[in-house]
Amino acid sequence: MSLLRERRPGGIEVLRIDRPAKRNALDTATLGLLNSALTELAADPDVRAVVVSTTSTTALCAGADVGETLDAAGGVRRMEAFAELYRRIEEVPVPTIAVCVGNCVGAGAEIVAGCDLRVAGENLKLAWAGARLGVPVGPARLTTLIGLSRAKELVYLGRPIGAAEALASGLAHRAVPTDEAEATAIELAEAVARQSAPGIRNLKEMFRHLEGTLDRIDYENERLVEFQRHGTGLPQG
Repeated sequence: MSLLRERRPGGIEVLRIDRPAKRNALDTATLGLLNSALTELAADPDVRAVVVSTTSTTALCAGADVGETLDAAGGVRRMEAFAELYRRIEEVPVPTIAVCVGNCVGAGAEIVAGCDLRVAGENLKLAWAGARLGVPVGPARLTTLIGLSRAKELVYLGRPIGAAEALASGLAHRAVPTDEAEATAIELAEAVARQSAPGIRNLKEMFRHLEGTLDRIDYENERLVEFQRHGTGLPQG
C-alpha cells in the first residue's frame, strides 16, 4: 500500500505517501488511493483537518512517476487522475496542511499549493518544473498565493526554492527543522480543530468562492488532459 492513513484525536486525518524508493513520485495506483481517500474525507462530517505528509523526509512528492509503463490511453487516464487529485484537494471542506519536506516538485508542488497551510522543512526543494516538458500547470494555484509576478518567475524558470524563500514569499506558514515538519503540521491541525467546526467549514467555502479557485483549477485541468491526449504529454515509461 503506497498511502498510509491515520485518524488522530480531534478529527485530524494524516495521509502519508509511502513510495520512498521513488521519492513519492505518483503512479496510477497511488493516485487512485489518494483520490479515494480525499473523496471519503470530503464526505466525513467528523473530520476537522487533513495533513498531507510522507513516510520519508526525502520527499513529499517528486511529481509523476514517469518511469511507469503505460500505453497512450493509460497516460491519459493517469493525467485525468492528476486532474482529479488537484480538484479533490480543493474540495476537502476543512483546512488541509502540507508537510513540505525534501522534493516537492511538479505534482508535488501542486499538492503543496493546493493545501490551505504549509509547513516547510529545512531540506525543502520546491519547484514547478512543468515548463521543461511543456506541462500547462502552475498558474491556477500559485498566482493567488504569491502574486502574478512571482508566480510567473517560478513557473517559467522552474527554479527550486528552499524553506527560507518559501517563508518569505508567503508560500510557507512555518519553517522548521526537517524532522519537526510533520509534528508542526499536526500542531496547526490541532489548533484548527479547536475552532468552531461548522464555522471553519463555512470559512473554507467562503475562501473557495471568493477566490474562484475551483473555476481556476477546472480551467487548468482541461488544458492538462488536452496536453496528454493531443500534445506531447508526460513520458509513459
